[in-house]
Amino acid sequence: MSEETNPFLIAQKQLDEAAEILGLDDATHELLRWPRREIVVTIPVRMDDGTVRVFRGYRVQYNDSRGPTKGGLRWHPDETIDTVRALAAWMTWKTSVVDIPLGGGKGGVTCNPKELSPTEQERLARGYIRAVHRMLDEHTDVPAPDVYTNPQIMAWMMDEYSIIRGKPVPGMITGKPLEVGGSPGRGDATARGGIYTVREAGRALGIDLSGKTAAIQGYGNAGQHAHRLAEELLGLKVVAVSDSRGGIYNGAGLPPADVARHKSESGSVVDYPGADALSNEELLELDVTVLFPAALENVITETNASRIRAAIIAELANGPTTPAADLILHENSRYVIPDFLCNAGGVTVSYFEQVQNAYNYRWEEALVHERLDKTMTAAFHSVHEMATTQKVPNRLGAYLVAVERVAEACRLRGWV
Repeated sequence: MSEETNPFLIAQKQLDEAAEILGLDDATHELLRWPRREIVVTIPVRMDDGTVRVFRGYRVQYNDSRGPTKGGLRWHPDETIDTVRALAAWMTWKTSVVDIPLGGGKGGVTCNPKELSPTEQERLARGYIRAVHRMLDEHTDVPAPDVYTNPQIMAWMMDEYSIIRGKPVPGMITGKPLEVGGSPGRGDATARGGIYTVREAGRALGIDLSGKTAAIQGYGNAGQHAHRLAEELLGLKVVAVSDSRGGIYNGAGLPPADVARHKSESGSVVDYPGADALSNEELLELDVTVLFPAALENVITETNASRIRAAIIAELANGPTTPAADLILHENSRYVIPDFLCNAGGVTVSYFEQVQNAYNYRWEEALVHERLDKTMTAAFHSVHEMATTQKVPNRLGAYLVAVERVAEACRLRGWV
């Protein structure tokens, strides 16, 4: 039988393990296995050639016991209700593990945004909001960018929602441009938060990261910022990066600004001058100190986990490692910083954006960085301590911290 790769079944299995160790009662366990609310919508969009295409959209509010649900909007050809459910579940544990007063949600549209013109993207963005706006509110459910969405798309969505409400409502969505209510520090927040956790992992493991090597699979927003910040903040030498078309390697290191410029101009890191070609699969198995999976789900599996040589695996992507692979990595003493801890910098600064929108005030970027560092550092050590005490893999340790907090909130509300 092949390894399970349905992301929602994986998310449920991960919860089940934590529930058993925590001794959750049956009602609480069952409540936490399923979304509280979800909606599937159809979105008709008039294309530039005059034809109409109908897209499928989703929004899932997984659990709001600790506060309004929060989570990104993904535009991807392979988006399904199960991927959105899983991501909403992980957002629930993510907001909990970093201890901010939010729940977890997620949304998406099944589409290939690379095939859409800017005007078609705007119509799709506005159509999505018209379809799901009854579920959204600045105090109920607040979306944000995710795979193949960006600040411009968030601005269109905020504008459409404000038109429906008849007044400006900047706090209904985050990840916006600064000019329309965005927060300083949001652009690199996911990567920056991950870098802070890698710094703490190095300290916990007694590894001086300065001058050590790193590889990044996935060169979108998080991957590109991770490249720059790994050098700036940790002194790491990034020797390999990749995107959906392939990867590049240079043992002497790859300059982040030059690689990002090449990607912007050519559409890929492939064929970057002075670097050797390698596949995404080969990149994962490089002998580096830190590996950043920053692409999509299920790239580290039981098939390749035994060949992963990185000392620290920092999961900037959501769900890059399957449960079977997790056990292999743990047995091989690979230190995994699990996704819903490692990439929680994005939702943390999104929360800061919500707070700023709520009282119509903007923080200085240095203050955002300071508060992000404090939040991520505290979260890392709560997970590290739990995993060490319980003698379990870090992902399970993170689940124990997060699920216990959500379960307690459900109990205090009288839901169970």
